[in-house]
Amino acid sequence: MAGPILQSPSSFNESLRSDVANEDRISTSLDSVAPLEVSESLVPVREMKQAGTICVSLDGLLRRPIFIKEDLKEGCGGQLWPAGLLLAQYMVHEHRASLLGKTIIELGAGSGLVGLAVARGCSTNSPIFITDQECMLPLMKDNVNTNDLSSNARAIVLDWGSPLPDCIPYGSTVVLAADCVYFEPAFPLLISTLQQLLSPGSVCYFCFKRRRRADLRFMKQAKKIFDVAEIRGYMDHDNFARENLFLYSIRPRSAKNNITLLPNPC
Repeated sequence: MAGPILQSPSSFNESLRSDVANEDRISTSLDSVAPLEVSESLVPVREMKQAGTICVSLDGLLRRPIFIKEDLKEGCGGQLWPAGLLLAQYMVHEHRASLLGKTIIELGAGSGLVGLAVARGCSTNSPIFITDQECMLPLMKDNVNTNDLSSNARAIVLDWGSPLPDCIPYGSTVVLAADCVYFEPAFPLLISTLQQLLSPGSVCYFCFKRRRRADLRFMKQAKKIFDVAEIRGYMDHDNFARENLFLYSIRPRSAKNNITLLPNPC
């Protein structure tokens, strides 16, 4: 859960604190690492100052779990959130064998949970790009290396609204985004980046928890530009929906409703 730096991380974290103080999140001490089941993601935890390392198995979907280090020094993006767990579970359960030949990019990755779960649990034949701001790069790299996934995943900087990094190829793309609608001034930048990434045949799996009216305003903006559809019927759908967690697919408009996509500079 992170995006472009529009104010300092410390000041933004302070302004966001009142909105997320009662948010569902996962936390464990540095001295105790226990297996995490997806259902535990819905347990409310109010303390935001701690960080730790969490073992994620996605209810056994990952035959070999991943270890995710949390770090809150740069703000709330450095912790795990239920939307990320939902999106990780959905991708591993529903798309385990359908990602071959795809360029896969996670936006606002924070700790990198979703991209690393896909790298560990899905069949892919090219590195997954786990992206966020510069301040999150050390944490993303740390989690890639901790899980021995450096050959399957690459942590890079991608600021929304900026040209795409040269290393991201143009082609069949799957974009992953979890809880990327927490900061309304960044919505136009996120839309711009999606325009650059989503070529014909591409799809973004977009998951978030509805907290404020602004969340729905983003979806309203997206529907003016892209084909947007809510995804239902996935594993544990009813449980997640009761917690206001929702999953959408976002695709480029069909040819008859074509829009002008920003060119990829690569």
